[in-house]
Amino acid sequence: MTQDTFDPDGEQFAVPYLRSDEQRKDIVDLGIALQQRSNTMSAVEYLRSQGIGHDVIERVLTEPGRRRSWVL
Repeated sequence: MTQDTFDPDGEQFAVPYLRSDEQRKDIVDLGIALQQRSNTMSAVEYLRSQGIGHDVIERVLTEPGRRRSWVL
């Protein structure tokens, strides 16, 4: 599993799948909302048109438990 590390006050711990790109986060969030409101194919087409990679599209649309979280 991909992880980022966070070091508050010298204590390091892993944060799985922490996003660092705010614009791509918004695109992915819109893709997820589109899937919920319309259908998966529409979401796939939207995410592809925005340059989101196949591996990310597959993960966020088919494995909700593996979506990245902003909560620390």
